[in-house]
Amino acid sequence: MITLTNLNGNSFVLNSNLIETIESIPETKITLTNGKYFLVSEIKEDIIREVIAYNRQIFQNSLKLME
Repeated sequence: MITLTNLNGNSFVLNSNLIETIESIPETKITLTNGKYFLVSEIKEDIIREVIAYNRQIFQNSLKLME
C-alpha cells in the first residue's frame, strides 16, 4: 500500500498491486487493473520509488519469517 494525494489535496492509500499504468498528462494518472483511475499530485518517478520501497519491505519481512 502506498499513500498518494489526489488533486484536491486529500491523501489516500492505494493497493500498489492494482496499478496497471502510470502516465504524466501533465498531472499524474494512475490506471488500475479494473479500469478505474486516479489523478494525483505526485510525479511518476516518486510513485515508482514508493512502490519499489513498499515491495522491498514486504519481501524483506517475508524472508525474515522464513529464517
